[in-house]
Amino acid sequence: MLTWTTYGTWLQGDERGYVKDGITLPGDKKLLETCKDFQKGDTVKLNRTDRNIIHGTILKEAKRIGCHIEALAVCSNHVHLVMLLFPESIGHTVSRFKNVTSAALRNNGRQGRIWTRGFDKRFCFNDNDLQTRIRYVNKHNI
Repeated sequence: MLTWTTYGTWLQGDERGYVKDGITLPGDKKLLETCKDFQKGDTVKLNRTDRNIIHGTILKEAKRIGCHIEALAVCSNHVHLVMLLFPESIGHTVSRFKNVTSAALRNNGRQGRIWTRGFDKRFCFNDNDLQTRIRYVNKHNI
């Protein structure tokens, strides 16, 4: 399962907790304020049109490269994606999806940075892990 966020919406120190190096850490108000001070652009919240463009673009690119997606949710401030094992690095795959969706949004008039750097990954070691993550992602589509 892969998760990446829109720019400025889930900074280090966030009171909801945040992930760094695969570890979920508690909120830290001082760290959050420092991160906000260093933010170079506006916080990005995706509207319904943006979310639809991103969803369709990811599915189209996945089909083009032969990547099987089990679940996909595009929210106002992040993307969750569950995909089966694919023969390129996870980092390259996430960069690919960020790049094609950014280009699609620019073609629709959106400007500026869309995504934060990095992503979170959670591996599925058995069918139960996979089904649990698929259910989690699908709950975000409601």
